[in-house]
Amino acid sequence: MKNINWVKKLTSRKLWVAVGSFVSMMIVATGGAESTGTQVAALIMAGASALAYIIGEGLVDASSTDLVIETELEESEEQE
Repeated sequence: MKNINWVKKLTSRKLWVAVGSFVSMMIVATGGAESTGTQVAALIMAGASALAYIIGEGLVDASSTDLVIETELEESEEQE
């Protein structure tokens, strides 16, 4: 079975645009006001943007930590 890269999927703008569009259209289709659908879609996109930023920064921090650890290991091996 294939491993799913959930981080990549959850930070996809296309996914969040599709989710926002679906939810807003469902609100309108079930009798809600268009302005309500627009507001909900805007909230979903704002939340998705914040989520993508947080995950992205976490990945950058994690990769820079790995580089620091590898560099320190290489330097300690060279000194020996």
